[in-house]
Amino acid sequence: MAHRISSITAGFVVTTLVLFATICDAQLSSSFYDSTCPNALTTIRTVIRSAVSKERRMAASLIRLHFHDCFVQGCDASILLDDSSSIESEKTAPQNFNSVRGFNVIDQAKSEVEKVCPGVVSCADIVAVAARDASFAVGGPSWTVKLGRRDSTTASKSEATSDLPLFTDDLNTLISRFSKKGLTARDMVTLSGAHTIGQAQCFTFRGRIYNNASDIDAGFASTRRRGCPSLSNNDNDKKLAALDLVTPNSFDNNYFKNLIQKKGLLQSDQVLFSGGSTDSIVSEYSKNPTTFKSDFAAAMIKMGDIEPLTGSAGTIRKICSSIN
Repeated sequence: MAHRISSITAGFVVTTLVLFATICDAQLSSSFYDSTCPNALTTIRTVIRSAVSKERRMAASLIRLHFHDCFVQGCDASILLDDSSSIESEKTAPQNFNSVRGFNVIDQAKSEVEKVCPGVVSCADIVAVAARDASFAVGGPSWTVKLGRRDSTTASKSEATSDLPLFTDDLNTLISRFSKKGLTARDMVTLSGAHTIGQAQCFTFRGRIYNNASDIDAGFASTRRRGCPSLSNNDNDKKLAALDLVTPNSFDNNYFKNLIQKKGLLQSDQVLFSGGSTDSIVSEYSKNPTTFKSDFAAAMIKMGDIEPLTGSAGTIRKICSSIN
């Protein structure tokens, strides 16, 4: 009997240890590369700073790249994979096609990191770190990035098409999309504030500036029409406009002030302040830039925790755009 109890106890201890190891294994940590690649973060930062100094818009592109990665299969660098015999690339999903950018900067960062520690740092972690460094480079918040994500060996164009937000989304749809990823309505408003920087293509806001609706400032619409002709063709559709007309290259809270003045560029921006449940959050951020920035940092950390591959799952890609 004693032997049976000790066996059960031993079994319980072993099971507990295995479970504990699994849980620990699955947790990301800011110190993940401290011993295996201590210069990883400074190497990535140098590349990101250089890229943003050459083109301020790149900061917005790198933040968006991380967001579009995490919303499809989790933060696993699946968005970086090109089409191949076994991969249908997420890059060709409607929300990404000829729109998501920054791949070359991630490739450059990966190349530099590979020189100092080959085969150690994942593309998924580089994308996460790049978003943080990009934010800080244009006056936005910094945050401690948790590390240890591994790279996927698959991509999902279908999930990208179904799960990524659209510029035509209404408020309930946006709240639902973010909720599906474990993010609250407040997180959604906070993360939308990344539109304080960056640009949008004419085809994404043409409908809004020409429809004479009550939720757009007439003077703002008139100004925007000058750079976005009503005629839809390839050249016109690609014409760019700043998402924040006031301070387009600075990470601040003007995005929220614009919404209150009915000067949101995209329909999916303006719905955040349109008599709905998120009006109070927009008002709060319009008055409290410090609150917005601290909430943004926290929301980015939370987004970076969406379904990472850890431990022995996934792989460490040698080249970010293809599986090994």
